[in-house]
Amino acid sequence: MKPIRLMSGFFTVGIWTLLSRVMGFVRDILIAGYLGTGVVAQAFLIAFSLPNLFRRFFAEGAFNMAFIPMFSKKLEGEEDAAKFAQDAFTFMAVLLSIFTVIGIVLMPLLVTAMASGFRGDERFDLAVIYGRIAFPYILFISLAALLSGVLNATGRFMAAAAAPVALNLIFVLAMVLASVSCDCTPFEAQMITGNALAWAVPVAGIAQLALVWIAASRAGYPLRLQRPRLTPDLKRLAIIAAPAALAGGVVQVNLLVGRQVASFFDGAVAWLSYADRLYQLPLGVVGIAIGVVLLPDLSRRLRAEDTVGGRDAFNRASELSLALTVPAAVALAVIPVPLVSVLFQRGAFTPDDTAATALAVAVYGLGLPAFVMQKTLQPLFFAREDTKRPFYYALAALVLNAVLAIGLSPFIGFIAAALGTTLTGWAMMFMLWRGARNMGAAATFDDRFRLRLWRIIGASLGMGAVLWMVQGMLGPLFDEAGLRYLALLILVALGIVSYFAIGQIVGAFKLQEFRRALRR
Repeated sequence: MKPIRLMSGFFTVGIWTLLSRVMGFVRDILIAGYLGTGVVAQAFLIAFSLPNLFRRFFAEGAFNMAFIPMFSKKLEGEEDAAKFAQDAFTFMAVLLSIFTVIGIVLMPLLVTAMASGFRGDERFDLAVIYGRIAFPYILFISLAALLSGVLNATGRFMAAAAAPVALNLIFVLAMVLASVSCDCTPFEAQMITGNALAWAVPVAGIAQLALVWIAASRAGYPLRLQRPRLTPDLKRLAIIAAPAALAGGVVQVNLLVGRQVASFFDGAVAWLSYADRLYQLPLGVVGIAIGVVLLPDLSRRLRAEDTVGGRDAFNRASELSLALTVPAAVALAVIPVPLVSVLFQRGAFTPDDTAATALAVAVYGLGLPAFVMQKTLQPLFFAREDTKRPFYYALAALVLNAVLAIGLSPFIGFIAAALGTTLTGWAMMFMLWRGARNMGAAATFDDRFRLRLWRIIGASLGMGAVLWMVQGMLGPLFDEAGLRYLALLILVALGIVSYFAIGQIVGAFKLQEFRRALRR
């Protein structure tokens, strides 16, 4: 994949991911308005996080990181890639069908593992009910992730990137229909909406699977359920995927630690979930897009022993990632209250909820560059089928996160969970960077990256100063219901304009680079 195609693939994934995240904001705005941070909201958010946790454990985090390099090599070597993909699809379908049944039966234990602070009150029973309804999503979305890996490895990014839009559309439709069909008390309305959301989860999973299955079939990979066979390739896949699965599991345990801490503070599960959505926007648009496109590209270059091309791809991906996420991190740290109040404060979501959520947004924002750089550093290991060292790093990060989140929670409350996540993110990035230094020239930063990095940071800090001043001037407008949307739009627009203007002046980037990539 040439650098131009690398950037084209990045923007294809990024734009569709942006659309998905925007729809996700609409979804979360409606959830906050209809459910607030009460019993139903907390129960649903925990229930929905369970299949998502295991999805990242089985599919996106582990299986695909092992599957894509092997599948890419078979494509390059003109081996039977379709047969390998078919065997992997069948194997995953059987494995996850069994796991789904076990998860539904053991749902009370899973909810306890996720949020033991719920035990003894109504949140626990409701989370178990919602969890059993939503858990089959793990089967559908994991198969969709494998099909997405096939599409990404063959250079077809659009369908896989567009599939998450279906999830958010179905959620929004479920809430709207639930709201118009109920003439009842506020709590009864919340229960009806919560039930609708729970059933929307597996329906959305089926829709996402159907979308990428059709795209894969048209690309020449009509994968179907067959009698499972444990082939030598699948055995090798399992050997490579096992450490990645353990590493993914450690990362998910970090999330479990945060949820556990939050579950002992009323409303904190919802505050952290809404804050997570805000910082996930730039992380998803940039970090996930880079990771999805960079891994197959690096795999091909390493197979061809193209060290120069691999180094250039890694550096340009890292440079672009930081050029887009460092300013986002500064913005989240400087203007979290306007962002949260305009997006979420309505209906059942109160000013107190805004203050707590904004604090979490600022803390998460400080870790955003580290989270994104992990996405560019990890492919250096996975492209070489090295999944052991990321596991060791993730294990060390787990210990650090547990010490910070649990140890600090008696002193600083629920925000210890967010602080632990952010500090652990920087520690994980540092370990990946240190570990990649012995991989040769392809894993080193070039002079252009090092020069531009400091200029990107300077331009971002300049933008932060502009946001701080403009926020003060627009302060009264944020208290006016009819004007706060306009005030936020002005604030964000001035931040974007000031960042790109300062960045162009100091040489942090060239605007034509963004225009050329977007045009292609």
